[in-house]
Amino acid sequence: MALTSADRVLFPEDGVTKGDLFEYYRAVAPAIIAHLRDRPFTMKRYPHGITGEAFFQKQAPRGMPQWIKTRQFRTHPREGGSRLVDFPLVNSTDAVLYMVQMNCIDMNAWYSRVDKPHRPDFVLFDLDPPDDPDGFELAIEIAHLIRELLDELGLPGYVKTSGADGIHVVAPITRRSTFEQTYDFAERASRLLERRHPGKVTTEWLKKKRAGVLVDHRQNGWGKTIASVYSVRPKPGAPVSTPLRWAELTRSVRPREFSMEVALRRLDEHGDLFAAVLEDPRPLGPAAKALDGLAG
Repeated sequence: MALTSADRVLFPEDGVTKGDLFEYYRAVAPAIIAHLRDRPFTMKRYPHGITGEAFFQKQAPRGMPQWIKTRQFRTHPREGGSRLVDFPLVNSTDAVLYMVQMNCIDMNAWYSRVDKPHRPDFVLFDLDPPDDPDGFELAIEIAHLIRELLDELGLPGYVKTSGADGIHVVAPITRRSTFEQTYDFAERASRLLERRHPGKVTTEWLKKKRAGVLVDHRQNGWGKTIASVYSVRPKPGAPVSTPLRWAELTRSVRPREFSMEVALRRLDEHGDLFAAVLEDPRPLGPAAKALDGLAG
């Protein structure tokens, strides 16, 4: 895959160029492709770097190489109506690198795959810390509380930095449940945590009304996207959404410390710590029933 404008600076404060991003994604491709494969992909393009205007593009662009497969789905834009969209599928190293060529910084894909588009293969707990000096430390505490709850319910949980300012906890599930069921499960689990830990956990969407870490169940829905594990995020320092062992998620962790270099080194040392998200799904039904008992 050829690259143009390799010297274009995408991260002005850090001097990180399009070429740097291209080489990172070339190196990380074997790991990230496993998590992007056969998932409808939404391009978020930064033609002028992270300080310039960005835009989302769902429709595969004209001139995209024919070897990048697409799948068509009907979407329902917020402004109303519906339209058919041909979503790219990022199933190869060259497909990842094409997205970099198109000035994509992070790699955003659906929670489901094209063979069962209405059956997600994980539940996401998206943690958004409050805007205070200890906000991220509190988010770390809440991530561990989510893991404990998932343990109670018989579901494994895996954690990664979002690469931005939050934390993602992912519970892999077998592809039998609907998005409505995963949304309901995430909402009820989040509200249970809110009741158990008032002032620390909130499900309140409006920031001015929040007290504590937002556990955002609303991110579970058909057509929603998540910045994939190993994605570079459009933040100063070019941080990477990096998987961690639970024992590593201590109060000293800071999301911006996971650079492209660090992510590649960890991948070399530990392998893909998120491989189990793809390899060890569990049925959601028993966990949902167990949640019924806890919720009373």
